[in-house]
Amino acid sequence: MTVILLRHGASTSNTARTLAGRSPGVDLTEHGADQARAVAERLGALPIQHIVHSPLLRCQRTVGPLADKLGLEPEYDDRLIEVDYGDWTGKPIADLLTEPLWKVVQRHASGAVFPAGEGLAQVQARAVAAVREHDRVFAERHGHDVLWVACTHGDVIKSVLADALGLHLDGFQRIVVEPASISVVRYTPHAPYVWRLNDTGSDLGALEAIRPQPRNDADANRSDTSGPVPGGELGGTPSADNGNAER
Repeated sequence: MTVILLRHGASTSNTARTLAGRSPGVDLTEHGADQARAVAERLGALPIQHIVHSPLLRCQRTVGPLADKLGLEPEYDDRLIEVDYGDWTGKPIADLLTEPLWKVVQRHASGAVFPAGEGLAQVQARAVAAVREHDRVFAERHGHDVLWVACTHGDVIKSVLADALGLHLDGFQRIVVEPASISVVRYTPHAPYVWRLNDTGSDLGALEAIRPQPRNDADANRSDTSGPVPGGELGGTPSADNGNAER
């Protein structure tokens, strides 16, 4: 199964440089809405069969144009929701830089627990479980390979990518995930493969080759043939709006 991990478009919290967390009503900016429409154009020709998203408004808005273009009904999964930053929620990033916990988040993420919130290890556990469960359910439902979209938040996506890369959570801050970027992970019976990472504009034609194929018991025993897309490159560069904590 192959999942396109889509980060929501630029939000009002991104431009305000605050840590939105699960604050209600955080919407896309005009630029973020443009990004959502651009994502729909980029992905609209692919054989996507399902869209799953975080229940927060900015993710709903991001997948809306794509769902309309594909004629799909998105579903939400609470396990893809933003990190519960607890007492940090809504605070300016500049103020949080002086907190002792900030260094822990950057250097020892697996041990970071936000005051009155959740730990990043918990975030990774729930997010990875959600992605892998949807992968399994979609495979069983269709009986063939499925391409689907999971729209969620920066730190959540980075934790899933760290797992797919076999990278310890303490190194997940080395991964950059910009607003409206896509990262692609293909899960096989033996290992996941990261096909795209922080892609904000490269050609996605290779994904058009992912078409329904019959699955049988022999699939679990064959050698893996699903490696990185030939010629695939890391896409995009860190933007001014992209920090080490998701906003």
